[in-house]
Amino acid sequence: MAKTANKVAIRPLGDKILVQRLEAADISAGGIVLPDSAKEKPREGNIIALGEGRLLKDGKRADFSVSTGDRVLFASYAGTEVEWEGEEYLILSEDDILGIVG
Repeated sequence: MAKTANKVAIRPLGDKILVQRLEAADISAGGIVLPDSAKEKPREGNIIALGEGRLLKDGKRADFSVSTGDRVLFASYAGTEVEWEGEEYLILSEDDILGIVG
């Protein structure tokens, strides 16, 4: 079971990863205050939980190249958005992760 400050009862399966998006910026780079309708959803988040790993032909599970707590970049339209107890999460495949930040 995934855990953050709030307990999240979402456990990803297989090669899926549970990510919590970072908050969208309230002010643009030029100093303009952005309304909610103009904010772009961030393509960056923190990994909350990992599935068991991709199933290999020999029946074993592949190890993930990321771990819980990593801050990652992912594709714009990657994964499936889910809401749990008022918080938004994203469930995506490890292939949708573009890189680790930091």
